[in-house]
Amino acid sequence: MRSNLFTSLLTLVPALGNLALGYQVQTPPLDTDWTYSVGTNPWPEHPRPQLQRSQWQNLNGIWKWKKGSYAGEPIPSGNSFQQDILVPSCIESALSGVMELNQTYSWYSTEFNVPQGYAQNGRRVLLNFEAVDHQATVYVNGDIVGTHTGGYWHFNFDITKYLKANGTNTLHVFVFDPTDMEGYMNPVGKQTRTPSHIFYTPCTGIWQTVWLESVPETYIHQLDVIADMSGQVNVTVGTPCGGSAPVSISILDNKGKVVGSGKGVANKPFDFEVDSPDLWSPDSPTLYNITVQVGQDIVTSYTGFRTLSIGEIDGVKRPLLNGEFIFQFGTLDQGFWPDGIYTPPNREAMVYDLKVLKDLGLNMLRKHIKVENALFYQACDQLGLLLIQDMPSMPLRTPNADQQADWERQIDILIQQHKNFPSIYTWVIYNEGWGQITDTGYPEFNITDRIRELDPTRFVDATTGWYDHGAGDWHDNHHYANPQCGTPFYSIQSTPYDHQRIAIQGEFGGIGHNVSADHLWKVNDAFLSINQTYEIDQDLDAYNYRGHLLLSELRDQIEKYACSAAVWTQTTDVEGEVNGFLTYDRRIQRTDKKQWRSDIQALYDAAASRGGKAPKKRMAL
Repeated sequence: MRSNLFTSLLTLVPALGNLALGYQVQTPPLDTDWTYSVGTNPWPEHPRPQLQRSQWQNLNGIWKWKKGSYAGEPIPSGNSFQQDILVPSCIESALSGVMELNQTYSWYSTEFNVPQGYAQNGRRVLLNFEAVDHQATVYVNGDIVGTHTGGYWHFNFDITKYLKANGTNTLHVFVFDPTDMEGYMNPVGKQTRTPSHIFYTPCTGIWQTVWLESVPETYIHQLDVIADMSGQVNVTVGTPCGGSAPVSISILDNKGKVVGSGKGVANKPFDFEVDSPDLWSPDSPTLYNITVQVGQDIVTSYTGFRTLSIGEIDGVKRPLLNGEFIFQFGTLDQGFWPDGIYTPPNREAMVYDLKVLKDLGLNMLRKHIKVENALFYQACDQLGLLLIQDMPSMPLRTPNADQQADWERQIDILIQQHKNFPSIYTWVIYNEGWGQITDTGYPEFNITDRIRELDPTRFVDATTGWYDHGAGDWHDNHHYANPQCGTPFYSIQSTPYDHQRIAIQGEFGGIGHNVSADHLWKVNDAFLSINQTYEIDQDLDAYNYRGHLLLSELRDQIEKYACSAAVWTQTTDVEGEVNGFLTYDRRIQRTDKKQWRSDIQALYDAAASRGGKAPKKRMAL
């Protein structure tokens, strides 16, 4: 009995210490160089660079958190919130300060003051969430203001009528997140409650920025801009109340000079022209600033002028950017972090990955069944990285009709919220059949049509890998380790190359290299799954030798067959996978820079010999 009591006291001491000390970064199974420098005011940047106002307030920081019990439970008493949590973060992450798994129900609490003038003279206060996984029910001063479902999308509520006339306001958020529990078919991507091999620790809760902004009674809530290579600009400015308020828009270059302007009315598309704009491309990622005004509301944004199309060169279907075929080579980019899971430690860390890719000469990445914050896409726009955007997949089961309808509803949201980023050039519907209906018809055909209605300016990859029934613009092969891109040979479950579509190697490579425990995810199941990596190379000489051979084979397929793009697996290690250019902690880069730059340039040169554009020689960043 004395021994059990002593053990219980030892267990209790760390918990009491945490309460006394307040928020602390927990010790993750693996840290990064940014883990312990995050601080208590994370992600201070304006989170929405394409719809930005001057009056906004960041609510990120230390909030209170407690476990929830059931759906619909009343708001807990204030003194029951005994644990601090960093917002934004995943509850499962070390950065959260909580680092607990499988929290189906959770409560958050914080207080905020509304700056003077935010809610006066007819102005409204919007409470914005960039992403909460999976369902958030929001209360202000004890009143429910709304519920949002979908873990990857930004949403807001007009909370003006719920605010106190003077003083401090209390915000509560109730989160429900079943992840991949049996009976649920939500978009989850690689998240699972039972991590192993290619499925990873999930993310629960408020994992992106929370913020307030002040808007006039008539305000802009959606800005859609299509700017093409001819200088034609098509604009739709949406207001939540409808109507046809006058709209004015100006396009400015990087020196602040107005290079084009237009006028129209809200909620209806209108056009104007910019004379001879500098075009956006990976070699020259020129962006233009935008100012839009509707009544008293003024927002800033940005765009890039570029046009995507399909052409035929020497009998081969090719993807064209600004009328030219440019071979696209990038990595499978999963966006996981050992300290933050779904939430990068900060913007610097997030952009570091992208700069490594650009430095090697890559001009593309595939954002793999995850959706990032808007600053990620802005960084791709700025750096000149083309981006294939996957729709996060459902778990590896077949959905019923209601589950399928809700997933398709969220595809619409993906398109609507991301179709203004110049870097995104392809939408992916299904990945390797995960959650794909194949026994009662092929829904990817109707989904492809729907995406083209929402965004006719980009390509659609209906099924990356398998099961392909002919929908979309790409014929997408997955094969490890060597490629089969637009070739007369293939392996199941991929299908023979379809000459009516563009050939892409949607996944290949995946060669691995084990490292010391200092750079590994220190979880036993992850250790045990390392040998499930597609190929393990015993040292970096072997790793780079194999990389050279595989890229040489890809080059041959570009020269001989119909290959137009390829995705190498992958940017970084993730938990038990050790096949990244970078280790999971981002401290080791496996690639021999000189060799890989040369081999990647050879891919572009091979495409140029087949009628493509010869890109600029890459220089180190």
